[in-house]
Amino acid sequence: MKFGLISLITYSLFWSIVFGQSQEVKITTIKLSDNVYMLRGSGGNIGISTGSNGVFIIDDQFAKLTPKIIAAIKTISSEPLTILVNTHHHGDHTGGNQNMAKEGVNIIAHENVRQRLVDQSNPMEALPIITFNDRLSIFINGEKVSVYHVEHAHTDGDAILYFSQSNVLHAGDTYFQNRYPYIDLKSGGSIDGYINAVKKALSIINNDTKIIPGHGSISNKKELFTFLTMLETLRNNVQNEIDKGKNEDEVAANSNITKEYDDLNYSWAFITSEKIRRTIYQSLQKNLKLHKT
Repeated sequence: MKFGLISLITYSLFWSIVFGQSQEVKITTIKLSDNVYMLRGSGGNIGISTGSNGVFIIDDQFAKLTPKIIAAIKTISSEPLTILVNTHHHGDHTGGNQNMAKEGVNIIAHENVRQRLVDQSNPMEALPIITFNDRLSIFINGEKVSVYHVEHAHTDGDAILYFSQSNVLHAGDTYFQNRYPYIDLKSGGSIDGYINAVKKALSIINNDTKIIPGHGSISNKKELFTFLTMLETLRNNVQNEIDKGKNEDEVAANSNITKEYDDLNYSWAFITSEKIRRTIYQSLQKNLKLHKT
């Protein structure tokens, strides 16, 4: 079975076109604690933990960027690359998997991530060799990293990771900082699952936690709560229109639904105001059909 292959290709192409995959991309390193860093380049933000157990990596962007990513890592640690966790299956987070595996990295992801990568005909080397279902604990570089599966959020295979000692959360694409999120309905995502994922993240962290969003700059609990409020507001606004008997095109055309956040520039190239209204409508209607069956 193919899982939203067209939407995945479109999404990956968007990031590769907007940010590029070649000489123009610069990998920027941001230190968050004594041994945890964020790397920004093209596509999803990368998390790094360094220490005596080697380099622990979260996501790996695109294949063509692997040499630059490894070079950036070597500026902060001479230890070998050991473990890579994929937060979900999209190509701007898993595109470097095969290259990383060739470096001796062991890849971990939720079981749905592996299945989707298989269905997309990824080479064997790009596939996770360890999968989990609900939760996983990794003890590395002097701290516990808690890995939580959050169901049907951005996709059906999302993971968020919390570094207990460093007090850093990597939210994957369950958090797009200061912008409308991409809810990949064809890959099992949903507005209600997305809201629940953010609530789960908020329950783990505190006011001092540093958050690595899937896309955007380093964030914090206050900003994540604002993001949650936006999601709940838009969901309620769309549901109100559905309750009035409005159809998808009418909801998509109603700019008042998202005006509060449009005015704050949450709309962006890939997820416009119209697209987020349409996506939330489709998600709520799909959920309604599931409850009727």
